[in-house]
Amino acid sequence: MSDGHAGYRKTPGVVTQRGLYYEELELGILYQHRPGRTLTETDNVLFTTMTMNTQALHLDAAWSQDQPFGQRIMNSMFTLATMVGQSVAQLTQGTIVAQLGMGDISFPHPLFHGDTLYTETVVTEKRLSASRPGQGIVTMTHTGRNQSGVVVGKASRTALFWLKPTS
Repeated sequence: MSDGHAGYRKTPGVVTQRGLYYEELELGILYQHRPGRTLTETDNVLFTTMTMNTQALHLDAAWSQDQPFGQRIMNSMFTLATMVGQSVAQLTQGTIVAQLGMGDISFPHPLFHGDTLYTETVVTEKRLSASRPGQGIVTMTHTGRNQSGVVVGKASRTALFWLKPTS
């Protein structure tokens, strides 16, 4: 028996991991996404070159040692993508229809090779969609912290979610 939205089948004795449906998301609850992700030089170089970002702060160790941080820093777009990615298994796996937008993105402290990124999410708004029956709009704030608890990234994200199937 299919749930009609995500292609998952309900089978007795089988539990399929999924995110939360619109009704299951609670305002103000802190969702902590684990495990953390330890970031490597390979992550940084591959992501940076794959996205054609030639910024020396990500690629050139010799040049970066004379810059304010004294070393290369992780690409902030990798940080943002990883923050969103860390939330998927717990919040959106198979329950999201579409990402609608992002805003209020900031990176108050850099991440370095060897740092571990931990992300948490708070749902700040939700409402039923006026134009799409069976769906709801959810706004959430993702906050990324390093292993010392220092905030390294923050972003507001709005997404369209499925309502819980009735059958």
